[in-house]
Amino acid sequence: MMALTFVLSAKAEDGSQLWLRYQPVNKAQVSGPECLAAEELRQYYQGPTATLALDPTMADDAYRISGSTVTAKTEQGLLYGAYALLRGESGYSAPFWKLRILNHWDNLDGSIERGYAGRSIFWDLDGEQPKAIDARLIKEYARANASIGINGTVLNNVNASPKMLSAPYIQKVREIAAILRPYGIKVYLSVNFASPMALGGLKTADPLNPKVRGWWKAKAKEIYQQIPDFGGFLVKANSEGQPGPGDYKRTHAQGANMLAEAVKPYGGIIMWRSFVYGANHKGEDRVKQAVSEFIGDDGKFSDNVILQSKNGPLDFQPREPYAPIFDNMHNTPQMAELQITQEYLGQSRHLVYLAPMWREFFGFVEPSRLVGIAGVANIGLDKNWCGHHFSQANWYAFGRLAWNPNLTSEKIADEWLTATFTPKDSSLFTLHSSLLSVMLRSREACVDYMMPIGLHHIFRFDHHYGPEPDGYIAHYPIEWCPVYYHQADSAGIGFDRTHTGSNATAQYREPYCSLYDDVNTCPERYLLWFHHVPWTYRLKSGRTVYEEMQFRYNRGVKEVEDFVRIWQEAKPLIDEQRWQEVDTRMQHQLENAREWRDTCLRYFGTFTDK
Repeated sequence: MMALTFVLSAKAEDGSQLWLRYQPVNKAQVSGPECLAAEELRQYYQGPTATLALDPTMADDAYRISGSTVTAKTEQGLLYGAYALLRGESGYSAPFWKLRILNHWDNLDGSIERGYAGRSIFWDLDGEQPKAIDARLIKEYARANASIGINGTVLNNVNASPKMLSAPYIQKVREIAAILRPYGIKVYLSVNFASPMALGGLKTADPLNPKVRGWWKAKAKEIYQQIPDFGGFLVKANSEGQPGPGDYKRTHAQGANMLAEAVKPYGGIIMWRSFVYGANHKGEDRVKQAVSEFIGDDGKFSDNVILQSKNGPLDFQPREPYAPIFDNMHNTPQMAELQITQEYLGQSRHLVYLAPMWREFFGFVEPSRLVGIAGVANIGLDKNWCGHHFSQANWYAFGRLAWNPNLTSEKIADEWLTATFTPKDSSLFTLHSSLLSVMLRSREACVDYMMPIGLHHIFRFDHHYGPEPDGYIAHYPIEWCPVYYHQADSAGIGFDRTHTGSNATAQYREPYCSLYDDVNTCPERYLLWFHHVPWTYRLKSGRTVYEEMQFRYNRGVKEVEDFVRIWQEAKPLIDEQRWQEVDTRMQHQLENAREWRDTCLRYFGTFTDK
């Protein structure tokens, strides 16, 4: 039992201050350039003096902290350094990647695809026109991002409306960019490939058509005239019904290069997503389709095109092997796309800290092989920004890993807890260690109670909350149905992706190709992802597959029961509002974890002799 040695006296908290819960002291004397960094330190730094200094020999965005002196090449670097000083850092630090970008899947009507924290902070409609933006809110958003080093944001959904490029919306983007700019954040837009038809009255969006190319050049010029530091476009093309160059029998490179040509004079980039599957690959294992689709274009993209790929080959599952597209595109710049919003990990009802999952990915894909990183945001108009108070930690962790992918999950969680629930001067050491343990155990617990030993994509259709292992909808492509992924039958369970099956293992570099292809060497965490095994197959534990599933599902539920116990015991030490809101969600999480266990074991048990 956790020892409760004192009662914390705290006012009610709504979580709106995120991890920037510094108490204003307004006493520090700050010398050096008058800038945002000086404002932050003057208001919040607890020392009597601080010094800001510019050093033109330093790297862009880097900073050095020595005592209470922050040195950087630019005012932006000084701002990053000021936040680091407030965190208690010292020494030299520079960002690993130049591109550290949030992707908002926000729709122009204010809804958010896979959003679980309220409506969009950017968009809403007043009739058919965009509503006025909330400048104060956008400024707080900018400040939060700058504090963790995020320097770019895509303002709208990858399933983009052509209206995004209409004059009223470009004007709103201009207003948003003006608020974000002092914090070092560039704006980007997702674009609909067929925009020349929807907005320009053209009869085609063929990327080789001169009128289409001219339309995009004119549109880019229009944008950059209003937003000179506009970052560029993010594109989802020929995927899940979105238009693209394939509609005209053109390649992805031809489509991307047309857009790259339009933004290149202004220094813009094109982020072209590799999440493409469907009609052109009928009968092919879905996890192979990205490599099949793009490998022929390797080396054919313009130099300001970046291929943006999800960390796994399927779709942000609780656990996937890394996406083999990172092994196969040798002559094309790539960036990884991570999902901060918990579409498949309990949404904003479950406490699941995602840094361990992302660090797992970096264990396979060297960060140096990437030119940037993108995160699908979990931000909305909820008072606490993210729906679940602990989901704020995933926004924070993304920013910290985007700055330094070598930071440990524990280090980041420790920082976030210190800033939000257990400040260092409060003597809440026992509470801090208990909550840190919950965070670090939470992702593995989620895998256990949802999809252990390589099971994947057995969620309820469309909304992806809760289990539906028996899911099959005849009028949808089979690769959207859970039964396609677990392949359970009387003989066994799992998807054969070895050389005897779909041969997806062949897309991996060695040693992983051979490792995953052999059932005797395949890590058990990926067993049913790569292998169809008999129900009598025994794992290293000595348990059969079904017995191991029973063990893992029960272990996951027990973990959540322990999380609930820890949170219940922490009640005297947490402000009432946040304690109650987190407790409500933890109760949902426990209920859902039990549903996952009971539903899946009952269903898969029908295939065994149990």
